[in-house]
Amino acid sequence: MDHTRLARPGWLEVVTGSMFSGKSEELIRRLRRAQIAKQRVQVFKPAIDDRYGDAHVTSHSEMKIPSENVSSSRELLEKVLPDTEVVGIDEGQFFDVELPAICNMLADQGKRVIVAGLDQDYLGKPFEPMPQLLAIAEYITKTLAICMVCGDPANHTQRLVASRERVLVGATGAYEARCRHCFDPTLGQ
Repeated sequence: MDHTRLARPGWLEVVTGSMFSGKSEELIRRLRRAQIAKQRVQVFKPAIDDRYGDAHVTSHSEMKIPSENVSSSRELLEKVLPDTEVVGIDEGQFFDVELPAICNMLADQGKRVIVAGLDQDYLGKPFEPMPQLLAIAEYITKTLAICMVCGDPANHTQRLVASRERVLVGATGAYEARCRHCFDPTLGQ
């Protein structure tokens, strides 16, 4: 057995689910616990997500934690400091296809990497690169919202405004959580 490996191996955690299911809240909760444990934490979000301002990851319930905006997975990698122990990434679905490889590199360096993001787009199809992250993660948490039509557990993000764009950044008014029965992928087209 090779004992030259890091004494403390890294790993990848993914928090996924529909909009309004508490993904960002769970990410923030885990990052705050790491900070309480005096671990060195860096938090990133994609520059495209400007709903709540530039300098924080913010949940729909207004929990927030300071973050850095990045335009690509490569830029994220370049900004991670050598002594960082925990890397938080919000809105993973807005990153490029290189994100899984970057997360693997960071975990291989001994870092705990936590990514939150939508697993499905507004049509109910897998939202890359989240499926690839789910495949390589050591830990996966699937969050559910409450269906805004019937109150059942919701696993889908219902687009309420007409647009064929896959990425349409928005919050309340543009989207709502829906269960399997109440979800209609043709509604937002």
